Amino acid sequence: MTRDAVHALRKPESHAQSLPVARLRRLQTGVQGTFGLLVLPGAERPLTTAEPPWRRNRRGVSCIPPGTYTCTWSRSPRFGFVYHVHDVPGRSSILIHPGNLAGDAEVGLDTHTQGCILVGERFGLFANSRGLMQRAVVVSRPAARTLHNAMRERPFALEVS
Repeated sequence: MTRDAVHALRKPESHAQSLPVARLRRLQTGVQGTFGLLVLPGAERPLTTAEPPWRRNRRGVSCIPPGTYTCTWSRSPRFGFVYHVHDVPGRSSILIHPGNLAGDAEVGLDTHTQGCILVGERFGLFANSRGLMQRAVVVSRPAARTLHNAMRERPFALEVS
């Protein structure tokens, strides 16, 4: 059998396997949010992330489950051009966008996400609507630009652990 014939018999690689990989490693979760580090390919330092607490993958109030997802550059009516996280089981419209707070709204904390991933340059505290300090990611818009510049609008695989 020729080399070309053997190659033709091979199972094609999945699209996600051929994409650059960004890794989101979650560090801590609680009512103030799920906080992690997002390591981008070739980046000097990771971005910080905030997501809602784990609430059994419920739409609008939970972080997404661990797994590998494909992210594509798309236009959001609310946030402009951002990355869209695809194929989250039981969920849709998961974005990576600027924002600071990811607290559990069901216990009265503020949130800037309905299940999406917020990016920042560092962790910090942010005054919520009641003037109380809440855990947050800060310097969020520049962090979103860092993500955009690193990935250059190309699709990538996001490994969440």
